[in-house]
Amino acid sequence: MTVGTTRHQARTVALQVLYEADVAGHAAEEVLARYVADLSLPQPVRRYVERLVTGVLQEREPIDRQIGEAAPTFPVEQLPAVDRNILRIAIYELANERDVPMKAAINEAVELAKRFGGENSSRFVNGVLGTIAGNMASPR
Repeated sequence: MTVGTTRHQARTVALQVLYEADVAGHAAEEVLARYVADLSLPQPVRRYVERLVTGVLQEREPIDRQIGEAAPTFPVEQLPAVDRNILRIAIYELANERDVPMKAAINEAVELAKRFGGENSSRFVNGVLGTIAGNMASPR
């Protein structure tokens, strides 16, 4: 399994964890524990899911502030839950995962939005992340 495949699968699972916690109100830590206990997921995928979900939970307030600044006409709490959590994962990666190329993080988020979001989700996600990436000091 390549690094790209591992990360792709991990982002999808992380989105499922964060979405369930967000929409159903389940404790994110419990949802995460249930997903990473799934032994059908390869160990590298489980590790990256844990990193993404834990990172998003720890950095949620500053991440949500960035979303709000990049899309001021769309209050974060009113965004569709799928879009909101895709953005959170991608922004966490952009800020913290130095070995993930900026373009890869954005492209993956756009692909998740196409797959799981609404009709305009991919354009919205791309626009927000493009703005945020443009504001980041050190491009990768």
